Amino acid sequence: MDLNLLRVLDALLQENSVTRAAERLGTSPAAVSRTLARLRRTVGDPLLVRAGQGLVPTPRAVELREEVGVLLRSCDSVLRPGAGFDAVHLQRTFTVQAADLLLVGLAGSLIERIHAQAPQVDVVFLPEAVEGGPGLRQGWVDVELGVLGHLDPEIRTRPLARMPLVGIARSGHPLFDGPVDARRFAEADHIGISRLGKRLGPIDGALAELGLRRRTAVVVPSHTSAMMLARDSDLVALSLAGWLPDTVEAMGLRTFPVPLDLEPLDLGMAWHPRNSADPGHRWFREHLAAAVGVPPGMAAAEMGTTPGYG
Repeated sequence: MDLNLLRVLDALLQENSVTRAAERLGTSPAAVSRTLARLRRTVGDPLLVRAGQGLVPTPRAVELREEVGVLLRSCDSVLRPGAGFDAVHLQRTFTVQAADLLLVGLAGSLIERIHAQAPQVDVVFLPEAVEGGPGLRQGWVDVELGVLGHLDPEIRTRPLARMPLVGIARSGHPLFDGPVDARRFAEADHIGISRLGKRLGPIDGALAELGLRRRTAVVVPSHTSAMMLARDSDLVALSLAGWLPDTVEAMGLRTFPVPLDLEPLDLGMAWHPRNSADPGHRWFREHLAAAVGVPPGMAAAEMGTTPGYG
């Protein structure tokens, strides 16, 4: 049956008046009268009959009144965006692609945040090794976090934060014996961070514009390994400004501004449009964005994936 027929029937049974039903529906009495005639043929009952100056429901109409109201409310609930969504009943696993830099600062607070509302939701983090592949399109990945690039054309994105790069080295590094200018920065031996083993990146381009060149003495695939190597050597690594200051201090490390004109990193999230309107996915994305924006103990700094700055 046409859902509009049920809406007209509901209005007629609530108002017991063609005129008032028309006002309620925002249409004309003539249109409601035509629909009433159609309803009478469909139901096989007059539904509303004349009684003096008004209309009264038949016994069949009285039976239908509550049933039609319940049916319409159910239809509205089904068709409403996010209908019936209650996070506490959500049983689902979300897959997030991100760098280890994110995991250190985000995963704990994110899990605590979502489990407060949805205790049966699990999260799987995948490494950046799947970046640039069909993960979002084919459903292997729910959300990609970090510096977004090489995305399929239909992918939806949302910007989250802009974070500058900083240098990081052990607290007793000779670099800290004086001001860290571009020349002294270039003279230090560096740790490159690249999953693909790249040795050159934006840092090298910025140094070249100043007639300088650095030595990338070692390349590692993750930020965590770079931090640990910097802790145990005189090598210099890169990180994000404000990233886990307590952890940096506990590891005996120290950060410093990179003395070069570098653009901040634009961090964002990406997902496939088939998930855009899904209430559970939308709920998870909002928590993920909130965790990026307000990580414990810092600004948005601890989030994101970085390109190969090796």
